[in-house]
Amino acid sequence: MALLLLATIAAAERLWVLADSTTVALSFLLAVLIVSAYWGLRVALVQAIAATVVFNFYFLPSGIAVPQNWVALVSFLTTAIVASNLSDRARREAAQATRRRKEVERLYAFSQQLLASESSAALLNVIPSEVVDTFGADGAALIISSRETIYCSRPDLRVERGKLNAAASRGELTVHEGVEYIPLRVGVRTIGAMAIQGNPLSRESLEAIGGLVGLAVERANAMEMLTKSQAEQESERLRSALLDSVTHEFRTPLTGILASVTGLLTASSLDEKQRHELLTVIQEEAERLNRLVGEAAEVAQLDAGKFTLEIRPNSISEVIKEALAGAGNSLREHTVEVAVAPGIPEVPFDFERVREVIIHLLENAGKYSPAGTPIRIGAAVDKGKLVTSVADRGSGIDSFEQSLIFDKFYRGHNQRYAAPGTGMGLAICKVLVEAHGGHISVVSQPGSGSVFSFTLPMNP
Repeated sequence: MALLLLATIAAAERLWVLADSTTVALSFLLAVLIVSAYWGLRVALVQAIAATVVFNFYFLPSGIAVPQNWVALVSFLTTAIVASNLSDRARREAAQATRRRKEVERLYAFSQQLLASESSAALLNVIPSEVVDTFGADGAALIISSRETIYCSRPDLRVERGKLNAAASRGELTVHEGVEYIPLRVGVRTIGAMAIQGNPLSRESLEAIGGLVGLAVERANAMEMLTKSQAEQESERLRSALLDSVTHEFRTPLTGILASVTGLLTASSLDEKQRHELLTVIQEEAERLNRLVGEAAEVAQLDAGKFTLEIRPNSISEVIKEALAGAGNSLREHTVEVAVAPGIPEVPFDFERVREVIIHLLENAGKYSPAGTPIRIGAAVDKGKLVTSVADRGSGIDSFEQSLIFDKFYRGHNQRYAAPGTGMGLAICKVLVEAHGGHISVVSQPGSGSVFSFTLPMNP
């Protein structure tokens, strides 16, 4: 192709253009530059020599017999060779820059994939496949010094464990039978090694891969340790809070039961009315103890996710009616206003779970509101959601406590002394409402009461 280009230029110059020797030399030089840019230095050198010969025989009238023609030929050949070398160098450097840019882009994409997983087990399983997919290798395998398993990109890949262990122990990149063994470094430590087959990357990129994988594995291990530590701390905190809350709340009903039983056993002159009052106290306090135990067990069950919802269409009016009957004792000293918007269709939810939520809200309203104040419960449809609310005339909740009031065992600074409780009711409400795909919230101002409301999707 290069010689054909040269012949075409020579024919055009000789037959049609009839140019002088300077024009011919510049045309040949341009052809040499084009060839060196596209086909490399070797082809350009051959073309430069051929161009010198053609130039001498066809475009120099006296040939090499004239000394000044020697100078012209040598100058032409030297210029062609130097220009070809420079053009070829520029082409190679451009290709190398493009290759390195692509390697950097692949390294960045690879690093983003490594950050996507925080589980060390999942990360180790996915790394070999990501190396193959991202860098176009034939296969990849990985071993961590603290584990016995070799993680491979495909089941049929065969990699020598000894070579991987040797690369990890020496901490140096080695090549054996076309397979690169790369140490996985974290600072000055080596935590394992990786083997890559059919890899087209440079040594620098291979070392960068080893560093990225080492850091990713170390990060995943650190995240797991941190998560485990936080879970243990949270478990200990909840255990302490539960023990403190339940112990405090158990003491009051136990004291009442013990006093009533003591009175029944020691007082022989009690009439029937007095005996009935003491037995009533024992029954009420025993029921309170039973409820405390039930709430604690329910919190543990909800935390573990060991509950199911029986979703079916239900009427919110029926749920409110059942909830009012269940919370009757807490509402004896209050008037209850029910305001359910007309025309609300049946909504799919778990009847018993939503009834439980409303009972907790009604009991809290009765417990923390002064005797004789009204409590209002209402339901309406707003923006495609069923909104149920319970409003009271209690002392209200400070704004900074409103975001904490639904946490387990949390009780407001003023409320914890106003009435007995464990702080588990609203936490149970939050879990149950969110399990339905809804949201629970509170709006309150100190001295003006509180409005607790929760939403349920009309079409979950």
